Amino acid sequence: MIRVRDISKRYGNIRALHQVSFDIQPGEIVGLLGPNGAGKSTAIKIITGFLHPDEGLVEIDGLNVLSELHGVQARIGYLSEDTPLYPELSVQAYLSMLADLRGIRPSDLIPLLSDAVYGAGLQDYLTRPIASLSKGLRQRVGLAQAILHKPPFLILDEPTVGLDPTQIVEIRALIKSLARNSTILFSSHILSEVEAICDRVVIIINGEVRADQSLRELSASNDATLVLEEDDEDVAPALASLEGISQVQLTRSSDDYPAYRIVSSDDITPRIYALARERNWRLRELRRDTVTLEIFFNQLATTA
Repeated sequence: MIRVRDISKRYGNIRALHQVSFDIQPGEIVGLLGPNGAGKSTAIKIITGFLHPDEGLVEIDGLNVLSELHGVQARIGYLSEDTPLYPELSVQAYLSMLADLRGIRPSDLIPLLSDAVYGAGLQDYLTRPIASLSKGLRQRVGLAQAILHKPPFLILDEPTVGLDPTQIVEIRALIKSLARNSTILFSSHILSEVEAICDRVVIIINGEVRADQSLRELSASNDATLVLEEDDEDVAPALASLEGISQVQLTRSSDDYPAYRIVSSDDITPRIYALARERNWRLRELRRDTVTLEIFFNQLATTA
């Protein structure tokens, strides 16, 4: 479990983080989301022990990051936004060097190295110099070093930045496969990345947590949209009279028909359909709305 409590950080007069708190449970893939400059990378550096907070507490697997740093970092696999690689080394030489730096015993090296190489899909590139690899393959090398010691926690900071669409799909699939054995904190400012990979999102805007919600709950909206063939001044009052409806807003559909956006505390579409039949409204469309991560994020960002 990763436990973050009330961490704050300033750089001179600039407030990077303010009272940030969240938990990550074992087995979760949590997306740390926010616009550029929101404080995501600062939070990642504090969680991994590379930066001290001005105040607050971070615990990983029950260990305090400030006072038990070596124990914490032994439990973490970290892929930074710009993973330091040594281009003159082969993939095998680089990973062997990292294993030595992590204190992996020689008797454990071969099985751990093999698992990391196959887990990252690098088995065909072991003898290739890192300088000769594509951007996507270099990201795989970064992931391989992060999982080399089989950490229970993976922290990935912008792992798909700079990749082409094919490489992004490959890295997404790889991250999902790694979640079978690790709890993952995944930082990104790309909404589609977080939506494709994560179970839950923590959204940081202007250094503060503005939302902490599962993506399944986020998409489970009870709001509905009703589109009719023609205007009728009695429609809005009739809809508003239904139990559970808190708001009815008249708009226009994309093809310029009257559309009513209905905000409700539960799934109201069956009752709306029954009312439409009772009143003989000429129905074009009735749908239950969904809230995408993009819509939710933009709502938060515009009210920041």
